[in-house]
Amino acid sequence: MGQKKELTEAQKRDITMKYEIAEELGLLEKVAQVGWKGLTAKESGRIGGIMGKKKRDAQSKGKNPCNTSEEKL
Repeated sequence: MGQKKELTEAQKRDITMKYEIAEELGLLEKVAQVGWKGLTAKESGRIGGIMGKKKRDAQSKGKNPCNTSEEKL
């Protein structure tokens, strides 16, 4: 088998966020017992949805609200 590649900083942050959200939702114990594959589609979707929202919120905080792509000069 090949060597495993080192995770990027972004991937490490995503994994950390995933665990934090699972803990917030009360799913961390279930993940520890049965793994991520043991979650239902609803549970996994909820974690992914919250992750996406947090990422979008973080990106929008770094952008200039006056400089939108819809704005025409």
